[in-house]
Amino acid sequence: MKRIFLSAAALFSLCHSFAQVKDSSGFASRKLKLEEVNFVSSYYHQNGNNSPVTGGIGTQKLSDFANVLDVRLIKFDRKLRKNSFDLEVGIDHYSSASSDKIDLKANSSASYSDTRVYPSVSWTRENEKKGSSVGIGLSSSTEFDYQSFGANLNFSRKTKNRNGEFSAKLQAYVDQVKLVLPVELRTGGGGGDDDDDYRTKGRNSFSGSLSYSQIVNKELQVAIVTDAVYQTGYLSMPFYRVYFKDGSVQKETLPDTRFKLPLGVRANYFAGDKLIIRSFYRFYRDSWGLTAHTASIELPVKLNAFLSISPFYRFYSQQGVKYFAPYGQHTAQDEFYTSNYDLSTFNSHFVGLGIRTAPPKGVFNNRHINMLEIRYGYYKKNIDMNAQSLTLHVKFK
Repeated sequence: MKRIFLSAAALFSLCHSFAQVKDSSGFASRKLKLEEVNFVSSYYHQNGNNSPVTGGIGTQKLSDFANVLDVRLIKFDRKLRKNSFDLEVGIDHYSSASSDKIDLKANSSASYSDTRVYPSVSWTRENEKKGSSVGIGLSSSTEFDYQSFGANLNFSRKTKNRNGEFSAKLQAYVDQVKLVLPVELRTGGGGGDDDDDYRTKGRNSFSGSLSYSQIVNKELQVAIVTDAVYQTGYLSMPFYRVYFKDGSVQKETLPDTRFKLPLGVRANYFAGDKLIIRSFYRFYRDSWGLTAHTASIELPVKLNAFLSISPFYRFYSQQGVKYFAPYGQHTAQDEFYTSNYDLSTFNSHFVGLGIRTAPPKGVFNNRHINMLEIRYGYYKKNIDMNAQSLTLHVKFK
């Protein structure tokens, strides 16, 4: 945990110097100015006994340490349209006992840990007079066995009375999956110890999102959100084992297309000056037969002018895909097969608490440190898996 707070402290002085250039006069300057910097650092740790790497049994112990730095710059053009530029860099480092079992005989292998780097850049132009905005973005993500490139296009427009807003977003991801097979399934024609030995296969994802939000009255705001996601290509995980009834073992094999359709409803109710009730429900279904329900609630409570706490709870229920079976239950007649319990039937609970402070004079009396938030969460599935997370969010102005 110490690494999280040390990382944030190191950024205090950095972002303080960035913030010197911000024009606080309120004038719509046509020069490029810094609007805000956000730094998020999190630690996640899980335990369980249904690892897909070893066919649905064995340790799922995993630790992940993630840091994301987001810098937003703004500039007003000649037509007084606000142009926002977001530059984001994220770095995750994980250690996984289950991934280490790609080679069952190794006490520790290269698969035990990995680092993911994921930069992105986006631009949004907002016309405040018309109540509309348009934007584009590019992203990438790189780790040992996965390379992803993404692009998105988004648009939004407010209603005439500015109480409603329609938003649309298109996204595309073009990925390459490195075929890191379980060691006993390697044939020598690729998949050796040298990185260049592994063959790769493509995986593409395309999605469209639509949402409409409405201010019903001064207390209630609602939104409806829906997405359509189409995936094609190599959608299995090459190092996930599946053990059959006859004792044989194969790598996970799933269809090469998948269509997902979630639908969500969000409602925020302002119950007085000190309490907000934030609720959300989502229904999900896909072409693999997976259906799911998500319901969550968060209750931010304002303790004073600059300090609030936010208890939250999320319930999730899932009916698994038709291709799942536990360890040793698949047969040779199955065309597709997986023993990944993330695709099985289960329920989960996620509960936690957030603490947020935003003093008028700044955090630690530094006016450039605008906000500090810490969130803790405990996650549990009814299939012998649990996890804990701790997140730090610091905003600089």
